[in-house]
Amino acid sequence: MKKNRPGNWLPTDTNHVDLYVRALHEQTKSTPKKLADPIKEFRKLVRQNPTLKKGFKDMFREAAKLKRKTPLKEPEIKNFKTFLKLLNTIMTQAPQYTEFVKDGEEEPCGLIGFPINALLNWPMATPSGYTMFSNQLVNQQFKKILAHWTDYLQSEASRDVLVEENLDAVPRVIGWLSDTARKEMVSVACQGFKGKDKKKCEQKEFHEIFHCDPVDRYYGFKSWDDFFTRKFVPGVRPVASPDDDAVVANACESAPLQAVCGVELSARFWLKKQPYSLLDMMNFDPLANEFAGGTVYQAFLSALSYHRWHSPVSGVVKKAFVVNGTYYLENRHEGFMHHNPKHADKSAPNDSQAFLTAVATRAVIFIEADNPKIGLMCFIAVGMAEVSSCEITVAVGDRLKKGDPLGMFHFGGSTHCLIFRPETKVKFHFHGHKPGLEAKNIPVKARIATVD
Repeated sequence: MKKNRPGNWLPTDTNHVDLYVRALHEQTKSTPKKLADPIKEFRKLVRQNPTLKKGFKDMFREAAKLKRKTPLKEPEIKNFKTFLKLLNTIMTQAPQYTEFVKDGEEEPCGLIGFPINALLNWPMATPSGYTMFSNQLVNQQFKKILAHWTDYLQSEASRDVLVEENLDAVPRVIGWLSDTARKEMVSVACQGFKGKDKKKCEQKEFHEIFHCDPVDRYYGFKSWDDFFTRKFVPGVRPVASPDDDAVVANACESAPLQAVCGVELSARFWLKKQPYSLLDMMNFDPLANEFAGGTVYQAFLSALSYHRWHSPVSGVVKKAFVVNGTYYLENRHEGFMHHNPKHADKSAPNDSQAFLTAVATRAVIFIEADNPKIGLMCFIAVGMAEVSSCEITVAVGDRLKKGDPLGMFHFGGSTHCLIFRPETKVKFHFHGHKPGLEAKNIPVKARIATVD
């Protein structure tokens, strides 16, 4: 059973997710470790709360029952206790670059930002999963767990996956800095080009595109996170029309999902069609009123790509803050709520991206553009699953030039939005791509829109 996995956050072949979890089971069994403090705290929270205890028990039961009724092969975590043990194993390892060999052909498979999501794909799509992952206490605990994982991913120990290999494993593990992986990352970096420009781009070496030190064993990267938030070599991503304030630059290396006009200030975003709800997206900030009836552009990031954000316009930062939200909640209509397991989101929460703009952990940055035809606009970086470590690197009052850094996602990538007021007349440029989950990356800082 195969289904497109937008951004390659999980393998294309769903059987590979099953194999990954099996391997994690074996690793956990062969090298058991004491539970990390935040995971022990999570266990205690659930044990002492009858509602949570029953909810997680029902969630894993529902997932197992659904699996038995379908031909789909997906990982089954039988209970909360097993989940915690596997989660604990993930806390002391960085995401590996893995690949499968089928019929003599190699299929790269990242599991880059979503190893925990791989455990929860089915449970989060159940009715009880929706209830559990919308619970504030559960999300507060996941925040602590992910912060604990952050400490490891920012340590020198985490960079072993950049060079270590295990070709006998299934899936087999190769280093992120191996020839194979470097070429794959170069290929993704060249997606936004066409014809001769694309061919010329694909002939470049990794160190010609990304800032690093190829002489060093770890290419100069100090940790997994340092590698993952790597920068482009200066000049690789020039700013579109730097002196023309009518041109809006792409804020992230990302693929267009959709552009919607006439967005409501408040909407029932949990519905099947997932309308945008500005008040919820902006955490009920008073400035949200400025955008009622305006335009939202949303795009998603690729797993193997670049994960820093850049200002789409020249202007001044008016507000900047991070909203604490959910981590493993998906739109109920994309799960198994309606007894339709064959068509549930198998790479959750990809199909819930519009819904996540209102509920997930996210960074919100308001910018007063120099161009009066744009005026106040908003950039929102939205976390998905464990990819919810949003770091803002600008402050209120900072003057920005188009293309200047705004911040970054840590340990993965996600989705983001540009929001314009109703009086701002924007014309989007998708560079030949049709917006949707099949779209490819448009280079960061490239023209994404013009303003009349």
